[in-house]
Amino acid sequence: MSSQLNEPVWLLPFQGMEVGDSFFVPTLKPATLIYVIESRAKAVGMRVRAYTSTKDGYLGVRVWRTG
Repeated sequence: MSSQLNEPVWLLPFQGMEVGDSFFVPTLKPATLIYVIESRAKAVGMRVRAYTSTKDGYLGVRVWRTG
């Protein structure tokens, strides 16, 4: 039996974000998620900064709205 970990569903709560707001998304694939976040933000006309981070011991990506 494989002990493979499944990637959580990525929810990107862009709607309602103000400049300076941030959110954290847990992931085992931060580089892939950063690409997805930046692509989706651009598609909706939003500027963001996304960085690999940890929260409560979980690897993930922290995203801030910058514009």
